[in-house]
Amino acid sequence: MEPLQVDVVHFYPRENAQPHNTVKFEVVNDENPTTTIVRRGQPFSGVVRFNRPYDEANDIVQLVFSIGDKPSMETMGKMFIRRDAVTDKHTWSASLLDVQEENTLSFKVSSPVTAPVGAWALRVLTWRRGSPERAYYDFDQDIYILFNPWNPDDQTYMEDEALLQEYVLNDVGKVWVGPIKTTRGKPWLYGQFDAVVLPACMFMLDRAEVPFNHRGDPVKMTRAISRIVNSNDDGGVLVGRWDGVYDDGTAPSEWTGSVDILAQFLETQEPVSYGQCWVFAGVVTAVCRALGIPSRVVSNLVSAHDANSTLTVDKYYSETMEELGYDPSNAEPEHTDSIWNYHVWNDVWMARPDLTAGYGGWQAIDATPQETSKGVYQCGPAPLEAIKQGVIGMNYDVEFMLASVNADLMRWRIDSSEETGYAMVDSNTYHIGRMVLTKKPYVFDPNGDEDREDITEQYKFREGTASERLALMNGVRFSERAKRYYSVASNLKNDVTFKLRDVDTVPIGKDFRVTVDIENTANEGRNIKASLSTNSVFYNGVRAGVVRKVEGKIFVGPGKKEQISVLVKSDDYLPKLVEYCNMKISAMAIVDETKQSWADDDDFQVIKPNINIKFNDDLILNQPTTAFLSFTNPLEKSLTGCEFRVTSSGITGRTLRFPVNDGAPLEPITAELPVQPNKIGKINFVATFKSNELKDISGAATAEVFEA
Repeated sequence: MEPLQVDVVHFYPRENAQPHNTVKFEVVNDENPTTTIVRRGQPFSGVVRFNRPYDEANDIVQLVFSIGDKPSMETMGKMFIRRDAVTDKHTWSASLLDVQEENTLSFKVSSPVTAPVGAWALRVLTWRRGSPERAYYDFDQDIYILFNPWNPDDQTYMEDEALLQEYVLNDVGKVWVGPIKTTRGKPWLYGQFDAVVLPACMFMLDRAEVPFNHRGDPVKMTRAISRIVNSNDDGGVLVGRWDGVYDDGTAPSEWTGSVDILAQFLETQEPVSYGQCWVFAGVVTAVCRALGIPSRVVSNLVSAHDANSTLTVDKYYSETMEELGYDPSNAEPEHTDSIWNYHVWNDVWMARPDLTAGYGGWQAIDATPQETSKGVYQCGPAPLEAIKQGVIGMNYDVEFMLASVNADLMRWRIDSSEETGYAMVDSNTYHIGRMVLTKKPYVFDPNGDEDREDITEQYKFREGTASERLALMNGVRFSERAKRYYSVASNLKNDVTFKLRDVDTVPIGKDFRVTVDIENTANEGRNIKASLSTNSVFYNGVRAGVVRKVEGKIFVGPGKKEQISVLVKSDDYLPKLVEYCNMKISAMAIVDETKQSWADDDDFQVIKPNINIKFNDDLILNQPTTAFLSFTNPLEKSLTGCEFRVTSSGITGRTLRFPVNDGAPLEPITAELPVQPNKIGKINFVATFKSNELKDISGAATAEVFEA
């Protein structure tokens, strides 16, 4: 008798999805789904039908699962379908459940809890006991096996299972952007369940040549993801750009979510232009959540970029307190420290069996290309606990992340009388890492801040406490270069105090005032040379242009208080604004008699309106309706080249672009957008608006879709 010939293999994609927490993937909900998506270390059901009755005593059926083109022990699973199959969390097995209609077997497959994650192939081999003749059948549909954070034996396991609703299954989020005083949550659609996302993830991992036997280890996978979401080394997903010139691509502020980026990357097989930190982070979360790695987007307000491993951010001034804008002690100008208004990266959740106990849980990874790590642009995973304690020798990149959230800001003035050539102006221990924010689980507030969660204490001890200083000094202790910088810190005696007043909220188009308060505590008068400047800046701290600058001398009598002040008019700053409307005030002073010097700066964002999204009617499944978008032009001039962009994972077309007429000064700008809901339940909308005069206007809304 010939071996059994396979007629059909079926894996019940929809039924398996329910216990595997993969039911949200779009392809599983097709009318006749052909893609199976399951999680490792957990049984899934299948059925195989043969051309003749199955003879349990003599017919042998073997399943061979494999991933990659050169299967090895780690990337292949061979098992016989048998009644007495023993399931073990580290091996493959297939249990025979039932023989139906004589020629049909139903069975359950278990994959190892360490199996590589990705698209697996299946071959079914059959033969008769004692016969050399073999028949085989290649299954032609996709079988995705993902990380399983619901399984206590999986390295990504999260004990508080309820949190997985947020960190794996939620496809919408918020990213906090903007300077500390005006930071706001920017809605972002991760869309990890869209049909293009898993194929894009597979293409991305293949393009970066991530070995298949590494794809089961979340440490190696998240480090690779931090490398391949940027395009700096291996034709990855996104091209980073920060200069405001995006005519040959999409401006970072126009993106509303991750799916359009991943779809374009998959379709063109070329890096997508352009991204900035929150765009990189949004794509990373979409990829991690799609693969089953718990992930969140993290915003660090006032973020240090320590380019020379001193655990300090160093600013340099001339003898007369003119800011130099570069590090004169460093021959490579690109290795100059900088401070970003904010910087966005990701936390991913996993155990760390590669480290000593106590460093599992949240790990920081950063896909924004800043500094290389082991020769390529990648960063992390760095355990938050190691960052908090200052344990900088721990894998990976803890030192860089520690500086990002907790470096001291040190200012230096060129002074030939000092042995090093520089005198310390001051040292600010509070400035960096003012607040670390992420989205609160289970809450989504489209246009407010009810969903904001402050996680600063997960990254560092409270500023100024003994524990915070000890953690930073623990890092300094292991770095010879950092030791040299900190040893100088400061025996400065100053008898004049300076205070730069914070600028309150400035709505776009309004004037504002910059003021420095000066108090002389000495018994004699002081002559002070001072400079005040207002600059337009990109969010990564690079200056775009001077808006207003004043310099002068002032005499402050003994025990007296004075102030210097300048009014900045909207006509001064509006022509100079760049994307996101960030401004930096810099103030500097030097006391003639004592050579005491002082400098400070303040960042703020000119405030723009939000887009309001409304629906006049109930949203009914598969029935056209109208979305009404509006906001008021805050400028006293017309807006030209106007366009709205709306994205939702619950509408036909996913992303819609809609040009509108020029907007009159100080008048409402409105659009009526036809949309057709294609999912029942809550769906989220994210909108952006751009014009030639005003960009980066955004808004969001949540709506309920009902059955007809």
